[in-house]
Amino acid sequence: MTDIASDTTTPTRDIVVEQVFPHAPETIWKALTTGALIGRWLMAPTGFEPVQGNRFTFQTKAGGAWDGVIQCEVLEVIPNRRFVYSWKGGHEDNVGYGAPLDTVVTWTLSPTANGTRVRLVHAGFVVPKNQSALETMGNGWKKVIASLGTIADEQA
Repeated sequence: MTDIASDTTTPTRDIVVEQVFPHAPETIWKALTTGALIGRWLMAPTGFEPVQGNRFTFQTKAGGAWDGVIQCEVLEVIPNRRFVYSWKGGHEDNVGYGAPLDTVVTWTLSPTANGTRVRLVHAGFVVPKNQSALETMGNGWKKVIASLGTIADEQA
C-alpha cells in the first residue's frame, strides 16, 4: 500500500508505504542496515554505517544545477524496530527534478503473527516546490519495498 498523506495545517506531505513480509524483523533489519544489501534494493550508499550521527551519501542522476548527491545522516537506530535518517539533496536553482529537498526517511518494523510489517514514511515534502519528487518517489518507494522483500527472501 502506498499513500501520500496530506495535512492541511502544514505545507508538507509524506509518502507512506506499508507491506508485510514473511520474515522475522531481524531478517528485514539486516537488509535495511547492511550497506552492500542497501545497494541492491535502493542505491549503493557511500560511508554508510547504521550508527546514530553517521553521515553518508547516495548518488542518483544529476539534473540541472544539482550533482545528484543525496546527503543523509542517521538520526535514530533501534535494532530490529526503527531506523531513521535524513534525506537532503537538490539545488536552489532547480525547479522540478533536483529542486531542494530536506526530508526524513523512517523505517518501522513491527512483528506480526506471520512475519514483519514494514512501514516506510518519507516525510517533509514541501509542495509545490517538491511536487515532482513527491510523485516520482511515491511511485519509486513501492518498487523499492518490493526489492527489499526480494533481498530479505535471499537472507532468510
